[in-house]
Amino acid sequence: MATNPVQFIQQTRAEVAKIVWPTRREVILTTIMVFIMATLTAIFFAVVDILIRTGLQGLFDLLG
Repeated sequence: MATNPVQFIQQTRAEVAKIVWPTRREVILTTIMVFIMATLTAIFFAVVDILIRTGLQGLFDLLG
């Protein structure tokens, strides 16, 4: 379905007018939460990595 350029621009402006931008406070809180979750995820995977490495080293020491 073809739309002429004038209609396209009008529809685009109508859709852009519907956008609700977050407040500064929402952006700051969301950013802080992302940093917290990224840090917790990094710590979790570091601990899992250490546990797997320790387990494998113990297994290899028993077998080798």
